Amino acid sequence: MIPDFRRIIIALIALSIFLIILRLFLKRKIRTSKLKNWWNLISDKFHDHQFLKVPEFNDNNQENQLFRRVSLYLNSLESLENSDFINLFSGTKPTDILLSLNPNQTIVDHFLDAPLIWSYDVVSPTQKSFLLKIRKRDKRRVLRPYLQHIHTISDDIDHRVKDIRLFTNSTSGWKTVPFSHPATIETISMDSDLKLKIKSDLETFQKSKLYYHRLGRVWRRSYLLYGPSGTGKSSFVAAMAKSLSYDVYDLDISKVSNDSDLKFLLLQTTPRSLILVEDFDKYISGKNNFSPSVTVTISGVLNFMDGVVNSCCEERVMVFTMTGKEDIDPVILRPGRVDVHIYFPLCDFSNFKNLASNYLGVKDHKLFSQVEEMFNSGVTMSQAEIGELMMVNRNSPSRAIKSVIYALQTTSSAVLESCKGTPRNGFKSGRESVDESGDPVGGIGCRDGVKEIRKLYGLLRRKSGRKSDSFDLGST
Repeated sequence: MIPDFRRIIIALIALSIFLIILRLFLKRKIRTSKLKNWWNLISDKFHDHQFLKVPEFNDNNQENQLFRRVSLYLNSLESLENSDFINLFSGTKPTDILLSLNPNQTIVDHFLDAPLIWSYDVVSPTQKSFLLKIRKRDKRRVLRPYLQHIHTISDDIDHRVKDIRLFTNSTSGWKTVPFSHPATIETISMDSDLKLKIKSDLETFQKSKLYYHRLGRVWRRSYLLYGPSGTGKSSFVAAMAKSLSYDVYDLDISKVSNDSDLKFLLLQTTPRSLILVEDFDKYISGKNNFSPSVTVTISGVLNFMDGVVNSCCEERVMVFTMTGKEDIDPVILRPGRVDVHIYFPLCDFSNFKNLASNYLGVKDHKLFSQVEEMFNSGVTMSQAEIGELMMVNRNSPSRAIKSVIYALQTTSSAVLESCKGTPRNGFKSGRESVDESGDPVGGIGCRDGVKEIRKLYGLLRRKSGRKSDSFDLGST
């Protein structure tokens, strides 16, 4: 009986030893890393060091971009994952778990065989900083390439995981919310060649920092989007921001008190951002309806576009939208202030087919020939109006296309009546458009649908003249 008991004890001891060895083997990497960190901390006691502080804000209360980059970099380090204590946060997606350095915690990084010790100092919610401890003998050799390494890694992380934000201005500065607009350049209804040109221009801009600096120019690009309402300008701005992965600063100049506040708002924007001014023509044509307390001048707006203060704001895209530029002084829209002009026309048959594909999943239809005939006759509508008709009737592509045809007929009839001054008696184009059953192409409920669209967008007008070139590339 006793020998059996001893064998059991020996077996349990052997099993325990095996489990301990297995655990040490599995955690060898973690334990080795900890031993190295402890050894480095001890050996650092015998070296002269220099301490470098990276505050969250600079003296002008602007965000220090290096602080953000260091935060991204440190939170990605493997040594942080192996720390005894870290903070866990949920990301924007349910599966995202974010690691964060704890206040006053120390983390050791290695670069070019030199130990670099970071700590996170939090004095108050508005006074945060990272503190870098580096050996004096390593500083000259390591510091500059190490900071460049942090920039490279943080840029890569930023591009992969960045959540785009929308900023709007108020009397107290910028306020922000997540930017979740679903538009992409691929889903925008636009000529395919023009779309490729713009996409290529944006990609080239992002890679041209050294080129701009070699020319002695600020690394900034500005675009003018102009055309009738409802042609997709705002959606295209959202698509640009998502393509660039830039935050959007939607600037309402009517809420800015004076030129100085306008400059201050510009200085508060961050790199890798898109600054948007919609309905820009009303600010530079003298037709705005500002309150008496608003004293922003045209000179202030022009300085905002390309003044000295603007030169402090690199890696930014500025976008201005307006209905038409014919009455605007060309000096205001010259290259340097506005580099690229993009015209957004009312819908044509090519855009109609893109809309039908996106909204209805239809590449071709027997009614397309009637639609093409009407567009060729010069009748048109905005993309927003056609898109709304398709959305309302999305369960029946035939009814949706009939609704568009009926709306185009109504538009043509209204134009003919206004030109001739005769009572309205229906659309006449050589033959009446009907479907195979003999019913007008308007379809059930189409007349009411068109009335609702009219309420939203106003009376339609026949387009007088169409630009042949909608992408004017200014000087680079």
